[in-house]
Amino acid sequence: MLDPGGRRARVRLAVAGGGSWDAVVDEGGVRLEPADGRTVDSVLSADEATWAAVADDLGAGMDAFRRGRLSVRRNLHLGVGFLAATSGTAEEGRLRFRTVETAGGCLSILEAGAGPPVVALHGLGGTKASFLPTTAALAERFRIIAVDLPGFGDSHKPFGAPYDARFFAAAVVELMDALELDRPHLVGNSLGGRVALEVGLRRPDRVGRLGLLAPALAWRRSRPWAPLLGFVRPELGALQPAPRRVIEAVVERTVPGAGDGWTAAGVDEFLRSYLTPRGRAAFYATARNIYLDEPEGGEGFWPRLRDLEPDPLFVWGRSDRVVPIGFARHVAEALPEARHLELDCGHVPQLERPRETHDALADFFGEAA
Repeated sequence: MLDPGGRRARVRLAVAGGGSWDAVVDEGGVRLEPADGRTVDSVLSADEATWAAVADDLGAGMDAFRRGRLSVRRNLHLGVGFLAATSGTAEEGRLRFRTVETAGGCLSILEAGAGPPVVALHGLGGTKASFLPTTAALAERFRIIAVDLPGFGDSHKPFGAPYDARFFAAAVVELMDALELDRPHLVGNSLGGRVALEVGLRRPDRVGRLGLLAPALAWRRSRPWAPLLGFVRPELGALQPAPRRVIEAVVERTVPGAGDGWTAAGVDEFLRSYLTPRGRAAFYATARNIYLDEPEGGEGFWPRLRDLEPDPLFVWGRSDRVVPIGFARHVAEALPEARHLELDCGHVPQLERPRETHDALADFFGEAA
């Protein structure tokens, strides 16, 4: 079932060097119309051979997407959800997108596979789409559930929410309750890794193992802006003084490869949320709280980390400039028994080094079966 967010959506299907058609999606189903000048919500582009492969096998379509032969722009949730919903398969464990009602609000998820559950948590500015390769890689052995955290993607964005690790951890537990998950494993990248750790610290009875991909950790060096940021209200981020086209241009110039492949799709997903008032407020509040995460003291992160009960696997990027690999030394001091994997990549191992990352996660989670 395709979830267009309770409204009509228009998905453009373009054949390289050929024609284009619009798939109009609403509660009544899907119908095809000739493409015209109307604005579309998502654009899928590929050559004729790739479209033929997609029609026969969704897995082939996902492989084409990863390899850059199939382009999905503007709304990855809608585009990939359309492919999944129209693949013709009804087998258990098929890829699907849906919205889950939790005690705290509506959360958007993608899921696939059958087996021990694994909940995937994205980084700051990211969405569940950053775990599409992980879903494809692990779905044969696990039930993968990638979620848009509150404030991001297609999940609810409560104005004025704290958007700190404790808030996100509570939302993850609420999702587990709603899905009736019994001790799922958690995998998180960046912010998602910090949230996974918070769940493990606060509710060790509810989780299995933790796969932590370049997790955002409390700074141990001086934070000169902390006193000032404590007084800044992130809700001011709801204001957008710059026009949309200016924001898009800045992001595309700042992010390397912003016009290609996974990076382009990720930029689209970031902008889709950031260009809404609530999305901006959530982004700034979350970024602020990552910086303000207290490292020491009774409730400080590093003293608490020593009491972590679930088994963790830390995956570090040797070229990571966001969470430098030097953090591994501090983690080893706090958790001498923790496992570590170092890869030649930056901050997003599941996209930059997918085979090594997913093999390590599969082995690590599989040991607990």
